[in-house]
Amino acid sequence: MSGVSGNQDVDIDLGQLVRAVWARRLKVLAITALGAGVAFTGAKMISPKYRSETRILIEPRAPAFANAQVNDTNAGPLLDELNIASQVQLLQSADLIKQVINGQKLYDLPEFDAAANGSALTDILVALHLKKNPYENPPEERVIDAFTERLQVYQVPGSRVIGITFTSKDPKLAATIPNAMAAVYLATQSGAKLDSNSEATRWLEPEIENLRQKVNDAEQKVAEYRAEHGLLPTNGGANFPTQQLNDISAELTRVRGERANADARAQSVRNALSAGEASDTLQDIMSSQSIQRLKSTESGLQSQISDLQTSLLNSHPRLKSLRAQLSDIKVQIRRETQKILASIENEAKVSAVRQKELEQQADTLKANSAKAGEDEVGLNALTREATAQRQLLETYLSRYREAASRADKNSSPADARIVSKAIQPVDPYFPKVLPIVIVAALATFIMSSIVIMLAELFSGRALRPIEPPEEEMAREEAEEPHATTAGSAKRAATPSLLATPADEEPVAQLVEEENAVETNEFSIASVSDYLRGSRAPLAIAISPTGDDGSVATVSLVRKLAEDGSRVILVDMTGSGLPSDLMAEDRNMLGITDLLCGDAAFGDTIHGDSRSDAHFIAQGISDPRRAMRGADRLSLLLDALVSAYDLVIVECGAADVAGVSRLTQSKDVEIILSMPEIVEQEFVTAMTEFEAAGYERVVLMSDSDEPLESPISRHAA
Repeated sequence: MSGVSGNQDVDIDLGQLVRAVWARRLKVLAITALGAGVAFTGAKMISPKYRSETRILIEPRAPAFANAQVNDTNAGPLLDELNIASQVQLLQSADLIKQVINGQKLYDLPEFDAAANGSALTDILVALHLKKNPYENPPEERVIDAFTERLQVYQVPGSRVIGITFTSKDPKLAATIPNAMAAVYLATQSGAKLDSNSEATRWLEPEIENLRQKVNDAEQKVAEYRAEHGLLPTNGGANFPTQQLNDISAELTRVRGERANADARAQSVRNALSAGEASDTLQDIMSSQSIQRLKSTESGLQSQISDLQTSLLNSHPRLKSLRAQLSDIKVQIRRETQKILASIENEAKVSAVRQKELEQQADTLKANSAKAGEDEVGLNALTREATAQRQLLETYLSRYREAASRADKNSSPADARIVSKAIQPVDPYFPKVLPIVIVAALATFIMSSIVIMLAELFSGRALRPIEPPEEEMAREEAEEPHATTAGSAKRAATPSLLATPADEEPVAQLVEEENAVETNEFSIASVSDYLRGSRAPLAIAISPTGDDGSVATVSLVRKLAEDGSRVILVDMTGSGLPSDLMAEDRNMLGITDLLCGDAAFGDTIHGDSRSDAHFIAQGISDPRRAMRGADRLSLLLDALVSAYDLVIVECGAADVAGVSRLTQSKDVEIILSMPEIVEQEFVTAMTEFEAAGYERVVLMSDSDEPLESPISRHAA
């Protein structure tokens, strides 16, 4: 019997479970050894299977003389994921497998015939119609099924590599099959490309002959149309009338320029003659040989006249003769000038006549050119048709020559190559004796241990009753009557604070209990240990005697931080003494600023100047205005509780009503911080908090003096 009553709460005794397994350790080890031996024997009895693998890389391949543009065009769809997956399915196709089976003569091997490998169990299952009779399938299908079961084709993740794995009882066959499949696959792919080239040449031959005839007909139509409409080609690419019009236009422009030049020259000569100016400056006159000779003679006569005037009189016959000759020379010069003017005017008249003729010819050629332009529209259409037919013919001829050059099987390699050939394996991949034995031994050990533990649980020996809190507390007090931990501090205070009138004991017994409790059970260190072991993350410190209690609360916070707790103190006192003790600057943002909305939450949290603890100061805002937002205090405390191990709110000499505004929960620690215990204030505070429902009240005092008189539980 377990000794546990039917209506009593129980718990699992883990130590008893471990002890039960340890007590039967020899049996467990024997069962484990037996399981390992069975696994070893079974692994040795299983026929070994060998596995080998061949890997194929899918990539575009072509001879060096192949057209690079064609290769780039085919590279896109060849290397996508869908194409690689298609190649995997092709390697598992029935046609390819049949070629490998026939090439390797696998139908002669018993390994690939399920009917030949039948066993008694198989015959029983077939007789019970639980398994299909292998003889119902034809031999070829049985071989294919056996081959497929041993074959695995997959794509290597993240690459264009396909792996071909085959499993067989024969290690040589395990390496031969993947290599044979890869060879058949490459031959099939190469043959498919040869078939494509052969089909291309057969289709292109009649098409090329047909296109040649079409090209000849189109070019013949162009020549006939050009001759019929007189659209003879010229060197410039234009038709003959247009070329003539261009030439006449250029000549007409030149003639007009010559006429204008002649008119200008003639006008300048006439202006010089009419004004009686010297004609020496005119280019046309000075370029005349006759004028030049006359000017030379005139200059010589003037020189002679000037020389003779110095020695002869003006009436001298010699001078008269020379002057007469000079006058004749000037007359001759004027006549020559008139002849030059007449020559220039004749030149201008000839240019005018030439201009008129050219203008008439230009008008005629314009009409002819316009008609030739209309006729050239039809010629261009015929020319485009002939050009298109010729380009198509040239394209077909290029494709035909390329396809014909790949008629040989060596000229059309498959778009894949073997990157890793299968080799004959030495060690079987199954069964792995050592891993099987280890796994079987571990499984046997775990299962046997679980069976023993379940037996202990069902028998009740591994169950223990859960004692009520009161009984457990009484038992611990009996075992440790003078403990100085935080738990003993609470137990020392709780009986006298939480007891009801029905549980009263004689005053004399209470006096003995109170005198037995040493005052160090209420010390700061004891309360610190108690709070670190408490389940409540929020503690509210009340200082009925004033600021001396607040000083003790600051010491408690620093003690908790020294012990490694993440603790924060919220200063809700009226005097702000905790803020003065922990802050370096009195004017810090705090709880009043936060409630007034004058500061952000993070700006009100400060570090203690003498420890690792944090605190929220009293603040610099108006406390009365801040307490209008006291309803937000519970939300703020909840936020702090989620971030710290312990939140202590120092309220100073507050009452129960003030504490109730902080939090609606009664599951908080109430700390009465009284360095010097005053009996009346202590009793009053305890009574008020007990009446309000706060059961977890702890006294904290550093005084070495005991209470002046006993405090009864009923009074408390």
